[in-house]
Amino acid sequence: MARTRRPRRSMNQINVVPYIDVMLVLLVIFMVATPMMQSPGVVNLPTVGKADQEASVEPLRVEIGPDGELTLTDAGKSETVADARALVALVQDKLAIKADRPVVIAGDKSVRYETVMATMDALKAANVARVGLLVRPK
Repeated sequence: MARTRRPRRSMNQINVVPYIDVMLVLLVIFMVATPMMQSPGVVNLPTVGKADQEASVEPLRVEIGPDGELTLTDAGKSETVADARALVALVQDKLAIKADRPVVIAGDKSVRYETVMATMDALKAANVARVGLLVRPK
């Protein structure tokens, strides 16, 4: 009796179980390794005690009152101005005498941060080189 051979059919299915196993192992490895690679989100801010203290040049002091009133103090003499534009003009007049003087902004605790930043932005837009914030040491 002669046996006839059946032709082999090609297998048209892929066994994906080993691929899923490898994928899950890689997922676990990445989940464990990722927290170790991330740097902590720490911002190192300078403390007031470490800030540069220049005693040789007295800065121009811009004070923002609780009601948003702007006052420029120079060597003990205070001048109240109506708005930021008038403040910038007054500061530029004072800096025409000595251009390297710093300008510090002192805002009342109740003043919105937006008001302080708008004043600083107006001074920076007028090319005032040294503008900073005044803080009270603890």
